Amino acid sequence: MFIRRTAALMGFILLALFGLQGCGEDEPVVYVDMTKRQEVRVPELQPAITYAYLPQYSHTVSYRRHNPLIEYISSETGLTLRQVFPDTFEEHRRMVERGDIDISFSNPFTYVSIAKSGARAFARIVEPSGSTNFRGQIIARTDNRQIQTLQDCRGKRWIAVDPLSAGGYLFALGHFLDHGIHAEDFSEIAFAPGPGGKQEKAVLAVYAGKYDLASIREGTLEIVKDKIDPGRLRVIATTRAYPGWVYAARKGLPQETITAIAGALFKLSMKNPGQAAILSGAGMSRIIPATDSDYDPIRELVAKTRFNEAVYDGRQDAPEGTQ
Repeated sequence: MFIRRTAALMGFILLALFGLQGCGEDEPVVYVDMTKRQEVRVPELQPAITYAYLPQYSHTVSYRRHNPLIEYISSETGLTLRQVFPDTFEEHRRMVERGDIDISFSNPFTYVSIAKSGARAFARIVEPSGSTNFRGQIIARTDNRQIQTLQDCRGKRWIAVDPLSAGGYLFALGHFLDHGIHAEDFSEIAFAPGPGGKQEKAVLAVYAGKYDLASIREGTLEIVKDKIDPGRLRVIATTRAYPGWVYAARKGLPQETITAIAGALFKLSMKNPGQAAILSGAGMSRIIPATDSDYDPIRELVAKTRFNEAVYDGRQDAPEGTQ
């Protein structure tokens, strides 16, 4: 037993010695001269006009819908444009106010908000249907027997797109008020989480049964039809029509820049196959001139619903039952 233990110990010592030999003086030494350094510069973004599409859908959808349009504007005007991607409606609003977004494409509710900081409308879209207005929809699951009419929405859980969503919140809020239903009549009013994709998330929340009803902009069900079985959802009500989505320039953007971009947008025509693909891909059929007063009906709706924007940007506490 003693001999076996001694042999094992000697073998271990020999292995250790061979291992140490590999770390001996014959090992080549690599010298590093710390006095010689090369500075690596991070490429800086070239100056560009920033363009943002209000994040009602995911960033991927936003890019797919508007990148061809941005490339067209650049080719027509010689201006360099870069699409930026706010995560939320509120972030979009704040970025316009700070001057981080030069050209805003937003719903009319967000527009009347950013107009307070000096942004001004210069163009608006014509919907694929040919209308210059659009509507909101209130949806529920087809198998939800507790909601058959608009009045059945009382006491139910409502998920809206965003506090600054026109078709996904404000239009529905006004529609409920017109039918005698107030915010406090719901057991809960929630808003779809960001970043982006809020219209889809509102639809999916009702589809999954997490909420009883959702308010969305008309046309959203068509966009998300590949993610759901459309037959499992139904439209409870459709709101009245209001002025459509709008292009606005931030305060201080040079007028010659606005004029050049507007001119390129107004030239787009469905009669030109290449331009028709750009327009239809962005969910529009034409772009026409707009003025700030076109959106006075939205201001009237805000007054009617007594919407308090300060609640949703942190200046005040939200009333009970509205979060």
